Amino acid sequence: MTSYLLLIAGITLLLVGGTALVQGASGIARRFNVSPVIIGLTVVAFGTSTPELVVNVTGALVGQTDLAFGNAVGSNLANFGLVLGIAAIMSPIYLQGKLVRREVPFLLLVTAILMVMASDEPLSGTTSMLDRGDAIILFLLFTVFVYFMVRDIMREKDDPILSGAQAFQTSPDSQGVTRCTVYSIAGMGMLTYGGSITIEQGAAIAKMWALPEVVIGMFVVAVGTSLPELVTSAIAAYRKETDLALGNIVGSNIFNSLVVLPAAAIIAPLPIPKGGDLDLAMAFVFVLVVIPLFIFSKAKLGPVAGVALLMTYMGYLYFRVTI
Repeated sequence: MTSYLLLIAGITLLLVGGTALVQGASGIARRFNVSPVIIGLTVVAFGTSTPELVVNVTGALVGQTDLAFGNAVGSNLANFGLVLGIAAIMSPIYLQGKLVRREVPFLLLVTAILMVMASDEPLSGTTSMLDRGDAIILFLLFTVFVYFMVRDIMREKDDPILSGAQAFQTSPDSQGVTRCTVYSIAGMGMLTYGGSITIEQGAAIAKMWALPEVVIGMFVVAVGTSLPELVTSAIAAYRKETDLALGNIVGSNIFNSLVVLPAAAIIAPLPIPKGGDLDLAMAFVFVLVVIPLFIFSKAKLGPVAGVALLMTYMGYLYFRVTI
C-alpha cells in the first residue's frame, strides 16, 4: 500500500510541478515581451510533456530503461486513445489550421522512423535499441519541426489554433517576475523529486506484481504523466477550441518522440523491451487510423469515433497486460 500511495504522491508532484513551471515560464516570457503566440504553442504544448521528460531522464540515470521506454511510448498511446477519445466525446474535434494539418502527417512519419530505429534485430541481426546515434537524429528532426512551426507562427497570424492558444496564457499583469521565478524554481524542484519517487515506486510495484517494468511505465506512469494533456484538451474541447485540443495532443506526442525518448537514450541507450515493437506499431496505427477518419468524416472526429478510440485503447491495455 505504501508503494501505491508514494506512486500517487510522485505523479501528483509531477502534475503540480509541471503546472507551476508552465505558469512561471509563461509569466516570465510575457514580462520580457515574448510573443504570446509562441508561448502558447511551445510552453503549453511541450510544457504538458515535462513530467514525461523528467521521468525518462530519471529512469535513464538509475538504469530503469524499460520503464522509461514504456512511459514515453505509453504516453503517446494514452494521448491518442484516452485523451483524444475523451475530447472527441465531449465535443467534435475539427481538423482546422495549417499547423495541425501538417503536424499530424509529420507525427506519422516520426512514428514510422521510430519503428525502423527499434528494428535492429530483424534488420541487422543486432540487439534492438535506441542508441545515442538514433537520439541525435531524433533531436535534429525536432529542430527542423521547431523551425517550420515558428516560421508558420510568424506567417499565419490568423490561424484558429493560434488564437485558441492564447486562452491558456496567464494575464500579463497577474504575476510579477519574482513570483514567476519562484513558480519556475518550485516547479522544477517538484518535477525532479516527483520523477525520482515515480520511477522508484513504479519499479517496486512492477516487481511486486511480477509485471514487466515497461507495462507499468505504459499504463500507470504514462497515464499519470498524461493528465496535463488530458486536462488541457478537455478544457479546450469544453470551450469548443477543438483545434487547440488536437494541436496539444499531436504536439505533445511529437515532443515525446523527438525529445523525451532521445533525452533518455543520450544518457543510456534504451534496449527495446519485450513487446516494445508492438507498442510502437500500435502508436503508428492510432495516427494512421485518425487521418482517414478526418478525411472521410469531413475533417471531424465525433463522439462515435471518440468511443472507438477509447475502446481500442482499453482493449490494447488488456492485451498488453495479459501477453
